[in-house]
Amino acid sequence: MFEFTEEYECKADSKGRIMVPSTLRAKLASVLHEGLVIKRSIFQSCLEIYTVEEWKKEAAKVGKLNRFVKKNNDFIRQFTAGVRLIQIDGNGRLSIPKNLMEFAGISKEVVLSETIGRIELWDKERYYNVLEAGAEDFSELAEEVMGNLSLEDDE
Repeated sequence: MFEFTEEYECKADSKGRIMVPSTLRAKLASVLHEGLVIKRSIFQSCLEIYTVEEWKKEAAKVGKLNRFVKKNNDFIRQFTAGVRLIQIDGNGRLSIPKNLMEFAGISKEVVLSETIGRIELWDKERYYNVLEAGAEDFSELAEEVMGNLSLEDDE
């Protein structure tokens, strides 16, 4: 799993191409020949970018669902809607499909935010609004989500 930890502000051109920062390209260098997978986020109006290996792990979990259960089938359809294999071109740019740009509300300024196992692609204004909106409650959320972990869980 890639241990992504940085955040980059970038620009999208009118064709939906985003220049990927050289430091991020360097991190991904060993897997770029496979391409990257991009999809809609489940919980936010942003996009998620996975290495092919990480995407296969996510898809394997979803693939275990019984498709003869309607809720499962509906979930799979929504989960995979708009999934695309993308490449970083020779100029270091990602071309984002128009329908995904529209879903995420991306116009010109974007943020590539590295999260564990994936990279989120956000419209810059939306990204900072979401961070600001959650900042007030973050300490409570951190305690609720992480507070029950014991030291043994680190092993």
